[in-house]
Amino acid sequence: MSGLIGKKIGMTSFFDDAGKNIPCTIIEAGPCVVTQIKTKEKDGYEAIQLAFDDKREEKTNKPLKGHFVKAKTNPKKVLAEFTRFEKEHRKDFGNILKADVFIEGEYIDVIGISKGKGFQGVVKRHGFHGVGDQTHGQKNRVRAPGSIGASSDPSRVFKGMRMGGRTGGNRVKMINLQIMKIFPEKNLVIVKGSVPGPNGSYLILERWS
Repeated sequence: MSGLIGKKIGMTSFFDDAGKNIPCTIIEAGPCVVTQIKTKEKDGYEAIQLAFDDKREEKTNKPLKGHFVKAKTNPKKVLAEFTRFEKEHRKDFGNILKADVFIEGEYIDVIGISKGKGFQGVVKRHGFHGVGDQTHGQKNRVRAPGSIGASSDPSRVFKGMRMGGRTGGNRVKMINLQIMKIFPEKNLVIVKGSVPGPNGSYLILERWS
C-alpha cells in the first residue's frame, strides 16, 4: 500500500550513533480501513479509499452510515484516497491496514493543514523588514508595507501583491521525511523533522517513490 491516514501526536528527539540529537515527530498511523476500491471501468480512475479514527454513529449521516456498513466497520472521521498501490491490494476491501505497511529507514511524504495564524501583516506573513532604523521622520512606520504600486496607470493593485491577510490554514506537503522508528503494536511512526499542523491534526502519509 502506498500510504496511510494518521494523526499528529507531538514531537520528540532521537540520538543517532554519533550522539547527534535529531528532532522527530510522533504520528499515529492507522489502523485504517479500506472502505472503497475505485476502478477505471466504474469510476474513471483507480484508487483505494481509506478511513481513519472512529466517529460516533449519531454524528454520521445516513449515506455515510451505509457506506461504512458495506465495509463492515464503524463510522470514521477521515476519508482519503490513494491512487498509487499494488494490484494485489484491489482485493483488500474491508481490510485493516496498520503502521507496519511502512519500513524503518524509508522516506515518505506527509500532507497536513498548517496552523492558522489569523490576519497578519506583511512582516510576519511575507518577511518584510519594515523601515529599519526609523530615521528621516518615519513615525510608526516600522512594520508598514510601503508603496504598493502606481497611481493613474494602471490604476489598480496587481493580483498577488504581497500585503496583509489571512495566514496559515493551508495544505502543506513535507517531502522526503525519513522514518526513524516504527512501533507496530501501538501504530506509531516516528519521522525525522517536523510536519504541518497542531497536535491532534490529521495527516496523510505517502510513500516517497
